[in-house]
Amino acid sequence: MTAIHPQPRPHSRFHWRTPITMVILLAILVGGGWWGWNSLVKSSAEPTCVEQKLPNNRLVPKQVVLNVYNGGAKAGSAQRVADALKKRGFNIGKISNEPKGNKVDVAEVRGATDDAPELTLVAGQLNQKAVPVADGRTDHTVDLVIGAGFGSIKLKGLQSVQVPAGSPVCLPVIHTPQPIPSGQNPN
Repeated sequence: MTAIHPQPRPHSRFHWRTPITMVILLAILVGGGWWGWNSLVKSSAEPTCVEQKLPNNRLVPKQVVLNVYNGGAKAGSAQRVADALKKRGFNIGKISNEPKGNKVDVAEVRGATDDAPELTLVAGQLNQKAVPVADGRTDHTVDLVIGAGFGSIKLKGLQSVQVPAGSPVCLPVIHTPQPIPSGQNPN
């Protein structure tokens, strides 16, 4: 004979752990979405350039932020050119290989418009004719891309460029590095 064992009764107690976890996860998702939307809409980005009238209607190297890229020249050429232009007063931003990987024959200067005074000032530092390229950038920085045919910069480049009298020029915002207090690791 087999013994009949009573069947266990199903638990009638409701498990709260799963719904509570789902509510908490949903609240985190909604909160993250709200924060992301507000960050996107209410951006506190700094201006990329500042409208100014230049003293004596002249643009000088210390008012130009210059990125120097190697677009096919020998290794180290971009650093060499950047160092020489920094000595002339240009604010050097980036020194690197050409970001898009394009090769340049001699030199290109890229900026907001192909007749921008900052492009003229940078092109006036070179021994070779640089091809001006307008890319519509809003920060008014200048990219100098040097290629395999690039020789050198002039011994005495342009000191300044004349801008139309009374016309404001949008100058890039120049960030000076802040010194790190002693005993603090920058990383």
